[in-house]
Amino acid sequence: MAEPQQPTAVRGSGEGGGGQFRNAVGGVLCAFALLLIGVLAFSIRLFSVIKYESVIHEFDPYFNYRVTQVSLISAERSSAASIFCQRMESFSQKKRKKNGVYEFWNWFDDRTWYPLGRAIGGTVYPGLTLTAGTLWWLLNSLNIPLSVETVCVFTAPIFSANASWATYLLTKEAKGPGAGLMAATILAMVPSYISRSVAGSYDNEAVAIFALIFTFYLYVKTLNTGSLFYATLNALSYFYMVCSWGGYTFIINLIPMHVLLCIVTGRYSSRLYIAYAPLVVLGTLLAALVPVVGFNSVLTSEHFASFLVFIILHVVALVYYIKGLLTPRLFKVAMTFVIKVGLAFCYAVAVILVSLVASSPTKGWSGRSLSLLDPTYASKYIPLIASVSEHQPPTWPSYFMGINVLAFLVPSGIIACFFPLSDASSFLVLYLVTSVYFSGVMVRLMLVLAPAACILSGIALSEAFKVLIRSMKFQRPSSDDDSSTEGDEVSSVPANSMKNQSKTSVKSETVTKEKPSKKNRKMDQDPEGSSPVGPTREQKLLVLPCGPSFVGIMSLIVLCGFYVVHCVWAAAEVYSEPQIVHTYRSPYGLHVFDDFREAYAWLRHNTEVDDKVASWWDYGYQTTAMANRTVIVDNNTWNDTHIATVGTAMSSPEKEAWEIYNSLDVKYVLVVFGGLVGHRSDDINKFLSMVRIGGGVFPNIKEEDYLRDGIYRVDAHGTPKMLNCLIFVETDGTGFDRARGYEIGKKHFKLTHFEEVFTTHNWMVRIYKLKPQKNRVRGKLKLKSRSKTSSTLKSGGKTNPWQ
Repeated sequence: MAEPQQPTAVRGSGEGGGGQFRNAVGGVLCAFALLLIGVLAFSIRLFSVIKYESVIHEFDPYFNYRVTQVSLISAERSSAASIFCQRMESFSQKKRKKNGVYEFWNWFDDRTWYPLGRAIGGTVYPGLTLTAGTLWWLLNSLNIPLSVETVCVFTAPIFSANASWATYLLTKEAKGPGAGLMAATILAMVPSYISRSVAGSYDNEAVAIFALIFTFYLYVKTLNTGSLFYATLNALSYFYMVCSWGGYTFIINLIPMHVLLCIVTGRYSSRLYIAYAPLVVLGTLLAALVPVVGFNSVLTSEHFASFLVFIILHVVALVYYIKGLLTPRLFKVAMTFVIKVGLAFCYAVAVILVSLVASSPTKGWSGRSLSLLDPTYASKYIPLIASVSEHQPPTWPSYFMGINVLAFLVPSGIIACFFPLSDASSFLVLYLVTSVYFSGVMVRLMLVLAPAACILSGIALSEAFKVLIRSMKFQRPSSDDDSSTEGDEVSSVPANSMKNQSKTSVKSETVTKEKPSKKNRKMDQDPEGSSPVGPTREQKLLVLPCGPSFVGIMSLIVLCGFYVVHCVWAAAEVYSEPQIVHTYRSPYGLHVFDDFREAYAWLRHNTEVDDKVASWWDYGYQTTAMANRTVIVDNNTWNDTHIATVGTAMSSPEKEAWEIYNSLDVKYVLVVFGGLVGHRSDDINKFLSMVRIGGGVFPNIKEEDYLRDGIYRVDAHGTPKMLNCLIFVETDGTGFDRARGYEIGKKHFKLTHFEEVFTTHNWMVRIYKLKPQKNRVRGKLKLKSRSKTSSTLKSGGKTNPWQ
C-alpha cells in the first residue's frame, strides 16, 4: 500500500512546482500581451496625425481645448503653452489666468452666446479638462515640455489603452484571463470606439469610456470578493465618471437593475449589499460636488431608480438578518410587521417623489433622457436635439461599420455566460441588452454598446478556441493515452482498497480542499456500479473530431483577420480625417481643403477684437477658439430661443435677416457652402434644421413654405421663399451644385444689405459684412443735389458745389 503511493506523492510535488512555474510564466506572458494590446490601442489611433498633422478634430473638442487652456494657466507663465494662451486670450481673460483652475469654476465667458454669455464652470463636465491638465502638469514636471494642444490631441489614444486594460480586468472577473485578453484585443481595434477616441478627438468620451468600464469592473470585483476596499474604489470611479460625461446616468441605472435582478432570482448575499450600498451613498455625495450635476443627483428622475432599489435591498437584508435570529414561527410574525412597515414607508417615499416631479412638465426627466426612453420625443418636441446627426437612429450598415463581425459573435457570448451563470456573467448580459436598446435609439450611444459587444465576443472566441484546441490536443496520436489509462487503472486500485482500512487511514489519505461532487460520492459508495471511464476519458468523449476542429480553428482565424482588416481600414480612412480639414481624392491626386482654418485666420487678423460673428451653431466653438471672436450661438445648444433667432435670420429675406443680425450687434456673417467642392455637410444641407428650430419659436417660419410637394429642393423648382432666403450665397456662371448634383435655383443676384469681404480658396467658407444703415436725411439731400445738378447742366453747364 505504501509503495504505490510514493510515486503519486512525488508526482504531486513535481506538479505543484511545475504549476507554480507555469503560473509565473503565464503571468509574465499575460503582462507582455497586455502591454502589446495597449501599444496597439494607442498606435491604431495615430493615422490622423500621420496623414495630416497634430490638430484638434470636429467642433466640441475645440471648446474643451479652450477650457483646458484657461484652467492650466497658473504660475508657469514662462512656458510656451502659456505664452500661446496669452496671445489667444483677450485682456479681460488675462486677468483670470493668475488663479488657474480655481478661477475656472467661476469663469463667465463673454465670448459666447452674446449678449447672454455663459458660466463655464457650472455648465461643463470637468473630468476631461482636469485629466489633460494633470497629464500636462506631470509631463512638464518631468521636463518634457509639450504644449497643451499636443497633450489634448493624444489624451484619447492614451485612455484607449487604459480602456483596453480595464476591459481585460472586467472580463477576467467573469470568464478568466483568456477571455479577458481576447476582449481587450477586440476593444483596442473596434471602429465604434475609434470614432470617438482617434488622436485629436478631444471630447468627453475620450476618458468617459475608460471610467465606465473601470466602474463596472470594480462593481463586479466587489461582487466576487465582498471587499469594502473595492466598494470604496467603485464609488470613486463612479465620481470620476460623473465628472467626465453625462452618460453617468447609465451606470446609476444599470447597476440597480442588476441588483434587483439578483434579488428577484434569489441570489442575494452580503457581497451584493457591500457592492451596492456604498456606491449609492458615497457615490451620490461625491456626484453632488460636481457643479454641473449638483442637487440633480437626488432631485431628478434619472436617479430615483437607484434610491428605490437601495430601499428594497435594505428590506431584503433585514429579512435575511431576522430569519437567522428567530424561529420559523416568530419569523412569520416579524415578517408581517416588516411588510406593513415597509409598505407604509414605500408609500410615503412614493408620495414624496410624486410631489417632487409633479411640478415639472417632463416629470423630472431631462430632454435627452426622454428622447432615449421615447425615440419619437425629440422629433416632436425638441427639434434641436433631433437636428444633430449623431442623435439619429442608426441603420444596419451603421452596426456593421461600428462593430463588424462582433454582431455575429455576441449571441454565442451570451450563451457562454450561462455556463455557468454567475453574478458577473449575468451583469455582462444585462449590460449588453440595455446597451443594444440605447444604441438603437441614437447613433452616438453605439459607443456604449462597443465595450459590451467586445466583452461578449471575446468570451465567445475564447470558449470556441478552448474547445477546438482541446479537441485537437486529445485527438493527437501519441503514447500518452496508454500511459494515462494505465495510470488511471493503477490509481483506482488503492482507492478501492483503502475502503477496507480504518477510518483514521482514510482521513489521512483522502482529505482534500474541495468538496467532492455528488457523482464522485455515489461512485465511492457503489464501486461496483462505477463507470470504468476516468476523468480524462470523459473529456475525450466530449470533444469534436480532429478534422472539424481544424476547420473551425482556421475559420475563426480568418474571421478575426477580416475584423482586423476592417478596423485598420476604418481607422485609417474613415475616422482619421479631421472635420476642420477635408480631403478629396481625384484621378489627379489628393486634394486638401483647408478653408475653415483659412477663414478663421482671416477673422482673427482682419477684424476687431470686439466684433461679433454670426453663423449656424455648428461653427461656434471653432470660431471662438481659433478666431478669438465673440459668437452669437455655439455648440452648447442650451438656449433654443437664441438658436431659433439665428435660424430665422438664415431662412428670412435679406432685409429681414439684416434687421435681426443688426439687433444682435452682429458685424460679420459666416456661411458654409460646399457646392463647388462637393462638401455635403454645408449650411444648405442643414437648412431644414434651421427652419424647424426657428419655426418652433417664431410662428411666422413654417416648414411647408420651403418645401415643394413635400420635397426639399434648392434647384429651379424650389419655392420662392426658399430661393430668396439669406442662406443662398452669390453665385456666378452656371452655379452648379456638386454636393447635390444640380444647378442652384437662383443665380446672378446681388446683395444690398450685406457685402462679401472674404471667400476662401475653394469657396467653402464665405464671410459677409453687414452694411451700415444709410442716413435718410443725407439721402434726401443727395437726391436733391442730383436734381439740381441735372437742371444746371441743362441750363448752362454749371456744376453744383455740393458734388
